[in-house]
Amino acid sequence: MPLTPDIVLRTADDIIALWERTGSPEPPFWAFPWAGGQALARHVLDHPDLVAGRRVLDLASGSGLVAVAAARAGGHVTANDIDPVATAAITLNARANDVTVTVAEGDLLDTTPDTDVLLAGDVFYDRDMAARVAPFLLAAHRRGALVLVGDPQRSFMPRGWTRVDAFDVPVPHDLEGVDTRTTTVWRPPP
Repeated sequence: MPLTPDIVLRTADDIIALWERTGSPEPPFWAFPWAGGQALARHVLDHPDLVAGRRVLDLASGSGLVAVAAARAGGHVTANDIDPVATAAITLNARANDVTVTVAEGDLLDTTPDTDVLLAGDVFYDRDMAARVAPFLLAAHRRGALVLVGDPQRSFMPRGWTRVDAFDVPVPHDLEGVDTRTTTVWRPPP
């Protein structure tokens, strides 16, 4: 991956073919690094002080890219996803990078996690997900957690958040319809 060449990820070679084989209306989120996660991982690696020595939750972790980056940067990381295949991918990818990541399977959006840093890459991809994730992230922010979101200009990204960083991220053309997405790292409004 161009933004995080030092991180090894086990991903699918042909995302579309894999997606078609699953028969699911949702893509296999764990099978490749989404643009939001790539930008967020790069930002964390460039600014390890954000996570070093802190409790970090990577929400909707998918492949585990952001979790691995946070662990590399010295965070005590929990990666969460609702998909059991994703949690298996997170475990494999953490092992491939020789980092420790605790995996928590299940829907955390109705809970109040005790964390210092909450990271979420590419979570505003549809209306229903955005409606559940935004309040969760804002509640964590109000409790004092550092909340950072990587978003590649998805339609349901809330307005009014503060830009922290941005990257041009190469993406699979057959999935995104473009070769590169400008992807921004955001934090909640003050």
